[in-house]
Amino acid sequence: MPHSTVETPPQQRDGASLSHGLKQRHLSMIALGGVIGAGLFVGSGAGIAAAGPSIVVAYALSGLLVMLVMRMLGEMSAAHPSSGSFSAHAERAIGPWAGFAAGWSFWVLLCTAVGLEGIGAAKIVTGWLPGTPEWAWVALFMVVFLGTNLAAVKNFGEFEFWFAALKVGAISLFLVLGVLAIAGVLPGTASPGTANLTEFLPHGGNGLIIGLLASVFAYGGLETVTIAAAESEDPVRGVASAVRTAMFRIALFYVGSMAVIVTLVPWDSKDVVEKGPYVAALDHLGIPGAGRLMNVVVLVALLSAMNANIYGSSRIAHSLVERGQGPRFLAKVSGGVPRLAVLTSCVFGFLCVLLSYWRPDDVFPWLLNMIGAVILVVWIFIAVSQLLLRRRVEREAPQRLVVRMWAFPFLTWVALAGMATIFVLMARQPDTRVQLYSTGGMTLFLAAVGYGRQRLRARKG
Repeated sequence: MPHSTVETPPQQRDGASLSHGLKQRHLSMIALGGVIGAGLFVGSGAGIAAAGPSIVVAYALSGLLVMLVMRMLGEMSAAHPSSGSFSAHAERAIGPWAGFAAGWSFWVLLCTAVGLEGIGAAKIVTGWLPGTPEWAWVALFMVVFLGTNLAAVKNFGEFEFWFAALKVGAISLFLVLGVLAIAGVLPGTASPGTANLTEFLPHGGNGLIIGLLASVFAYGGLETVTIAAAESEDPVRGVASAVRTAMFRIALFYVGSMAVIVTLVPWDSKDVVEKGPYVAALDHLGIPGAGRLMNVVVLVALLSAMNANIYGSSRIAHSLVERGQGPRFLAKVSGGVPRLAVLTSCVFGFLCVLLSYWRPDDVFPWLLNMIGAVILVVWIFIAVSQLLLRRRVEREAPQRLVVRMWAFPFLTWVALAGMATIFVLMARQPDTRVQLYSTGGMTLFLAAVGYGRQRLRARKG
């Protein structure tokens, strides 16, 4: 049932107990570097192999959708900063069952991602130190980030500040070198011209669809900045700044780097998939030690994602419990940190790592399929929530609309149509169809549990 006023939302209860230790420089760098996820470095090679040079179009189209989603989320988060982010907005707009389903499905996604990123980081380190067990490295990374997240939120902010600075510096240097090489002014290299762009759609429309689906999921994790904003010194300013620069960041780092890669390197080069597109491009330029340098950057990206996902999952869990949507013990806060929520999220993440060794053929793939389309489900909750809340805020507290969705409600409906299109495309592809159905099953289950809890609480008054 919607609240009669927007002045005192229940989500503000979680902000009262959490600290506000994130400085504006932390939030600015999280917004800048958070867009450079591990998916960009690790997963983009398969997209290039499928779509060829048209991967630039795929990233541009999915980037436009992400910009609309971020604008909608920014509007709601600036009006009502909350560590629950879209889950809190969905509860206010649609009902407690929606907040429950959106929040806990995202929590499962983040915790599982913590384990996957730990495994990816461990593989890089064991490549440098052969013979050392992967699980031990994952455990070490878990302990380090568990410690930083348990201590104080400013520790998370400091780690992310420097991680983000390194990622931004590395990809900026890559873009500069790539543009110089394309222009033919980089010493020792000749401009490739448009030779690598002649087969723009090598596998036709189906290849473009595969590249589009790969690019959509590379953008996952942008929501963290709106979660972190609730613990910053000036949440409204932080969210507004992050959202307003989203277009520039997506265009430069994602679309720009894909354009540089496919111009420099033939799309069908084996190195694009085997070594990764960024290493392949740097090797093409003849830069010594390029592979090792990029492996360091990828390792940093994976560790950064681990750190951010431990933080995000703990805050989502804490916000849900504060709103009566989970086990009460997770709500305990000490030193401004929900320490039991942090610990629980890490334990779940490490359990996913163990499952990858214990049950690699059944339970672990099932878990991966279950989280495969969660980010799309979250985006739909964001769009529907913004449609419902915008009119309410305009009517009851228009001064809260510091950030406004462009061309409302037209572009919100356009975004929803784009999400529906992606669902249809996923249903057409055998690999993604399983993910779509598995995620749909989990979402329906959580929605049913949330609705049951909502009815039970309503009967109790």
